[in-house]
Amino acid sequence: MNLSADIKKIERIFLPADFTVTTWEDLEPYFKNLNDRVINNAADLQAWLKDMSELEAVISEEACWRQIKMTCDTTNKNLEEAFTFFMMEIQPHIQPYADALNKKLINSPYSKELDQQKYFTYLRSVKKNIDLFREENIPLQSELSVMQQQYGVIAGKMTVEVNGNEYTLQQAGKFLESHDRNLREEVYKKIQERRLHDKDAMHDLYTKLIEKRHQIALNAGYQNYRDYKFVELGRFDYTKDDCFQFHEAVKLHVLPIVDKIYQNKKKKLGLDVLKPWDTEAEPIGVLPLKPFTTGKDLLEKSVTCFNEMNPFFANCLRKMDEMKHFDLESRKGKAPGGYNCPLAESGAPFIFMNAAGQMSDVTTMVHEGGHAIHSFLSHNLELSAFKEYPMEIAEVASMSMELFSMNHWNSFFDNEADLKRAKEHQLERTITIFPWIAIIDKFQHWVYENPTHTVNERTDKWIEIVNEFSTNAIDVSGLEAYRKISWQRQLHLFEVPFYYIEYGIAQLGAIGLWMQYINNPAQALENYVHALSLGGTKTLPELYAAAGLKFDFSPDYIKTLMEFVNEQMEKL
Repeated sequence: MNLSADIKKIERIFLPADFTVTTWEDLEPYFKNLNDRVINNAADLQAWLKDMSELEAVISEEACWRQIKMTCDTTNKNLEEAFTFFMMEIQPHIQPYADALNKKLINSPYSKELDQQKYFTYLRSVKKNIDLFREENIPLQSELSVMQQQYGVIAGKMTVEVNGNEYTLQQAGKFLESHDRNLREEVYKKIQERRLHDKDAMHDLYTKLIEKRHQIALNAGYQNYRDYKFVELGRFDYTKDDCFQFHEAVKLHVLPIVDKIYQNKKKKLGLDVLKPWDTEAEPIGVLPLKPFTTGKDLLEKSVTCFNEMNPFFANCLRKMDEMKHFDLESRKGKAPGGYNCPLAESGAPFIFMNAAGQMSDVTTMVHEGGHAIHSFLSHNLELSAFKEYPMEIAEVASMSMELFSMNHWNSFFDNEADLKRAKEHQLERTITIFPWIAIIDKFQHWVYENPTHTVNERTDKWIEIVNEFSTNAIDVSGLEAYRKISWQRQLHLFEVPFYYIEYGIAQLGAIGLWMQYINNPAQALENYVHALSLGGTKTLPELYAAAGLKFDFSPDYIKTLMEFVNEQMEKL
């Protein structure tokens, strides 16, 4: 594999090199040019597509930077206003032009002369966008873009006091690894009480989001937002029934292993009863894993780890560091969570996370690092639209990296015992995430099938679904008030609705690639790189096939993969 991370910013041909997006008035002439341009032959159409792609990249990158800056500092009103201005004053003007340009492409007689294999997924997506477009949805979508960010603003203010010091909820999470069971319980309850404090604000925000989303679906001629969103997300290759089948398979083939993991945990800790604040703890005498100290240390160790797998992977992180495309440490006023934000024009993405020195931060870092590799590998595809790959393959990029990298975590741990514990932690997480994915996904189906539900009905349904997928090994008695709002910690529900089942589908793909990696690392990495470098130019089943995988989430296939992971855990 001869790969280079020496990523080049897309050279501007259509827009001036020094052009920046400030107002709609500055931007509109470029849309007018594309809309009014006469296309006389296939070569004209190709040139037109390149110019449109360049404009899309510039606008996309501008929107991304505004969001990145705002999430890095949710207390800065200027950053919030810059983002809001873009979403309310620029984005709404773009949409009618985007629809007109989509129609111009599809209606052009020369679109038939495009390489139908190469352009198949792109043209399919354009037709889908034309079908979904409604003028009356433009203001609603703009309002939603701004409203969704309120989740980060509310959550970004959440802190707790432990031993006289103030911590963000992410930072406070490290106390849940303490040997002091009383401290763990105290901190767990403080975190939950802090969430309870804002539960009504979160309920209120979610109710308003559901209302607006449902209206968008109705305007576009759909019965509910779920059916609309499946089309908008381009889920051409599976249906809601496949999701329901996935939920059932998790109950059948994953929950028994989850039970076993937590029963072992209880035994290891010597407890009669395992409580939620015990799941991250270690037996007395075993210190919590300390894989890194600072954000800088986390990055350096990740570079070493990636270098062992493939020097190209490490070079991608180095390039991003050189460009200052990292914000890794948790701090007050920073939005929660972690993400890799692709930057369509520069090519090298931005990684944002809330590291607090825990093992889970290593997982987040290599996960987002996998997304970053995907951005690098697809950057040279000729159109911005070709780089818009389905989330179900995007998450294979990240989740496979979590599993591939395990054999190279000696950069984080200098002794065999800690390395073994870290791998156990990762494999347990690989399994225990499945019920939560099923819970969040099933909850969303109900929420949008019943958009006029009350807060009490929402709470009852949430508890019913949580109980359906819960392990009996963890005792949650007396914690009902916390359980009722446990969905509020999942930012996807607020910011990216219906984006969650992808993690389940992709985790299956990642386990499949890891099986390949154990047998033949070089071949597995070659398949991984090959699939990711295709961007979104192939269908989802084709992208999986390029990685040597089956696009399958039937109960039988899930059972096979779970047995494999269970086997690997027993070997440890």
